[in-house]
Amino acid sequence: MAESIIGNLSMNFAIRIVEFYKFLTEEKKVFIISKQLLRSGTSIGANVSEGVYAQSRADFINKMSIALKEASESEFWIALLYKSELIDQKTYESLDDDIKRIIGTLVKIINSSKKNNTLTL
Repeated sequence: MAESIIGNLSMNFAIRIVEFYKFLTEEKKVFIISKQLLRSGTSIGANVSEGVYAQSRADFINKMSIALKEASESEFWIALLYKSELIDQKTYESLDDDIKRIIGTLVKIINSSKKNNTLTL
Protein backbone atom coordinates (compact mmCIF):
# COMPACT_ATOMS: atom_id res chain seq x y z
CA MET A 1 0.00 0.00 0.00
CA ALA A 2 1.35 3.44 -0.87
CA GLU A 3 2.44 5.58 2.08
CA SER A 4 -0.48 7.76 3.05
CA ILE A 5 -2.25 8.95 6.16
CA ILE A 6 -5.31 6.79 5.52
CA GLY A 7 -3.14 3.88 4.43
CA ASN A 8 -1.22 4.00 7.69
CA LEU A 9 -4.33 4.55 9.82
CA SER A 10 -6.20 1.68 8.21
CA MET A 11 -3.23 -0.72 8.37
CA ASN A 12 -2.57 0.06 12.04
CA PHE A 13 -6.27 -0.31 12.82
CA ALA A 14 -6.41 -3.66 11.00
CA ILE A 15 -3.43 -4.94 12.99
CA ARG A 16 -5.06 -3.77 16.20
CA ILE A 17 -8.34 -5.46 15.25
CA VAL A 18 -6.57 -8.76 14.52
CA GLU A 19 -5.00 -8.65 18.00
CA PHE A 20 -8.33 -7.60 19.53
CA TYR A 21 -10.04 -10.51 17.75
CA LYS A 22 -7.57 -12.93 19.35
CA PHE A 23 -8.32 -11.44 22.77
CA LEU A 24 -12.09 -11.56 22.28
CA THR A 25 -12.12 -15.17 21.11
CA GLU A 26 -9.50 -16.58 23.47
CA GLU A 27 -10.20 -14.60 26.66
CA LYS A 28 -13.84 -13.52 26.39
CA LYS A 29 -15.13 -16.38 24.22
CA VAL A 30 -16.97 -13.87 22.01
CA PHE A 31 -17.08 -15.38 18.54
CA ILE A 32 -19.84 -13.95 16.35
CA ILE A 33 -19.41 -10.24 17.08
CA SER A 34 -15.62 -10.54 17.08
CA LYS A 35 -15.71 -12.17 13.64
CA GLN A 36 -17.94 -9.38 12.31
CA LEU A 37 -15.54 -6.77 13.68
CA LEU A 38 -12.56 -8.65 12.24
CA ARG A 39 -14.14 -8.62 8.79
CA SER A 40 -15.21 -4.97 8.79
CA GLY A 41 -12.11 -3.69 10.59
CA THR A 42 -9.69 -5.29 8.16
CA SER A 43 -11.82 -4.51 5.10
CA ILE A 44 -11.21 -0.78 5.58
CA GLY A 45 -7.54 -1.12 4.70
CA ALA A 46 -8.22 -3.59 1.90
CA ASN A 47 -10.51 -1.09 0.18
CA VAL A 48 -8.09 1.79 0.75
CA SER A 49 -5.37 -0.37 -0.79
CA GLU A 50 -7.56 -1.11 -3.81
CA GLY A 51 -8.21 2.61 -4.19
CA VAL A 52 -4.51 3.23 -4.72
CA TYR A 53 -4.83 1.53 -8.12
CA ALA A 54 -8.30 2.77 -8.99
CA GLN A 55 -9.11 2.84 -12.68
CA SER A 56 -10.83 6.20 -12.50
CA ARG A 57 -11.84 8.97 -10.12
CA ALA A 58 -15.26 7.33 -9.78
CA ASP A 59 -13.64 3.99 -8.95
CA PHE A 60 -11.40 5.70 -6.36
CA ILE A 61 -14.38 7.41 -4.73
CA ASN A 62 -16.25 4.09 -4.74
CA LYS A 63 -13.38 2.28 -2.97
CA MET A 64 -13.08 5.04 -0.37
CA SER A 65 -16.87 4.96 0.11
CA ILE A 66 -16.81 1.22 0.70
CA ALA A 67 -13.97 1.73 3.21
CA LEU A 68 -16.14 4.35 4.93
CA LYS A 69 -19.08 1.93 5.13
CA GLU A 70 -16.81 -0.72 6.65
CA ALA A 71 -15.50 1.83 9.15
CA SER A 72 -19.06 2.73 10.11
CA GLU A 73 -19.86 -0.95 10.61
CA SER A 74 -16.73 -1.35 12.75
CA GLU A 75 -17.84 1.61 14.86
CA PHE A 76 -21.17 -0.17 15.43
CA TRP A 77 -19.54 -3.44 16.55
CA ILE A 78 -17.17 -1.60 18.89
CA ALA A 79 -20.09 0.26 20.49
CA LEU A 80 -22.08 -2.97 20.78
CA LEU A 81 -19.21 -4.70 22.56
CA TYR A 82 -19.02 -1.83 25.02
CA LYS A 83 -22.75 -1.47 25.59
CA SER A 84 -23.00 -5.23 26.09
CA GLU A 85 -20.29 -4.89 28.75
CA LEU A 86 -17.90 -7.17 26.90
CA ILE A 87 -15.12 -4.57 26.87
CA ASP A 88 -14.16 -1.91 29.37
CA GLN A 89 -14.49 1.84 28.89
CA LYS A 90 -10.76 2.43 28.32
CA THR A 91 -10.64 -0.12 25.49
CA TYR A 92 -13.84 1.23 24.00
CA GLU A 93 -12.64 4.84 24.05
CA SER A 94 -9.31 3.93 22.50
CA LEU A 95 -10.90 1.91 19.66
CA ASP A 96 -13.61 4.51 19.20
CA ASP A 97 -11.01 7.30 18.88
CA ASP A 98 -9.17 5.29 16.21
CA ILE A 99 -12.28 4.54 14.17
CA LYS A 100 -13.57 8.12 14.40
CA ARG A 101 -10.22 9.37 13.07
CA ILE A 102 -10.43 6.91 10.17
CA ILE A 103 -14.01 7.92 9.41
CA GLY A 104 -13.13 11.62 9.49
CA THR A 105 -10.15 11.09 7.20
CA LEU A 106 -12.19 9.05 4.72
CA VAL A 107 -14.96 11.66 4.65
CA LYS A 108 -12.37 14.35 3.87
CA ILE A 109 -10.82 12.24 1.11
CA ILE A 110 -14.20 11.48 -0.48
CA ASN A 111 -15.42 15.07 -0.28
CA SER A 112 -12.13 16.44 -1.62
CA SER A 113 -12.10 13.93 -4.47
CA LYS A 114 -15.66 14.79 -5.44
CA LYS A 115 -15.10 18.53 -5.20
CA ASN A 116 -11.67 18.91 -6.79
CA ASN A 117 -11.65 16.00 -9.22
CA THR A 118 -8.45 14.84 -7.53
CA LEU A 119 -7.36 11.53 -6.10
CA THR A 120 -5.74 12.32 -2.77
CA LEU A 121 -4.81 9.75 -0.17
